Amino acid sequence: MSQDIGLLLLRLSAGGMMAFGHGLGKVSKILTGSFEFADPLGIGPAISLVLAALAEFVCSVLVVLGVKTRLVAAPVVFTMLVAAFVVHAGDPWAKKEMALLYALAFGVLLCTGAGRFGFDGMGRKRKRT
Repeated sequence: MSQDIGLLLLRLSAGGMMAFGHGLGKVSKILTGSFEFADPLGIGPAISLVLAALAEFVCSVLVVLGVKTRLVAAPVVFTMLVAAFVVHAGDPWAKKEMALLYALAFGVLLCTGAGRFGFDGMGRKRKRT
């Protein structure tokens, strides 16, 4: 039970902060037609922005809800690793740190799943030990 509460807190905090602190701004840029964005993978700034917005907003909201948590945490981990090691490659550690912390939090959720208190865990009965 305490593990499930811990996963819930991790999902709500990391997912909420990512979605509304980072992803929503990218969604707003898309909605206003401003596609100026970094192109760290060489696929074009517009595509990079859309993919980052999908990962940071859509996937993060799904993590908060506990919907397909393992699947939707993966794009966030990838996006944060690109941010840390490609976009901020030449920057000091302090610039990489937040992206790496998000990558770690979503990496934990990638490994563990949502826990009992997400849509993924609803209806699943656990054995009592």
